[in-house]
Amino acid sequence: MKIREIKENKKEFLSLLLLADEQENMIDQYIDRGIMYVLEDDGVQCECVVTDEGNGILEIKNIATKPESQRMGYGKALIEFIIAKYKGKHSVLQVGTGDSPLTIPFYENCGFTRSHCVKNFFTDHYDHPIYECGKQLVDMIYLQRKL
Repeated sequence: MKIREIKENKKEFLSLLLLADEQENMIDQYIDRGIMYVLEDDGVQCECVVTDEGNGILEIKNIATKPESQRMGYGKALIEFIIAKYKGKHSVLQVGTGDSPLTIPFYENCGFTRSHCVKNFFTDHYDHPIYECGKQLVDMIYLQRKL
């Protein structure tokens, strides 16, 4: 398993990015200013984009694992890599996600705790309803972990 930073041609990973953020113009808002990492294990299995939000906050803007490679520890390994790399450089790692029974437990399992909520984020910023596990995502739930 190898993790490397992607500095150019980040859009080559668009199909993977769209798994976690299904509207390309939303990805366009952070992809250039973000730092992208890919986890490779006999090919790219997982990717992550993080941004410096100021005040010591590093934010995961996108993390996605290929569907056939999910539940194999790749996402958690990439988060642990980010934590180790940025410990001492930032004080908090945060992530915003929909209130989903798939994603919230994953982040809590990675040591994140709920921080705050942005009401109507998905309905205000996306041009179509987004569903996960049959539930429409409306609010953005932020979780944080100290670095």
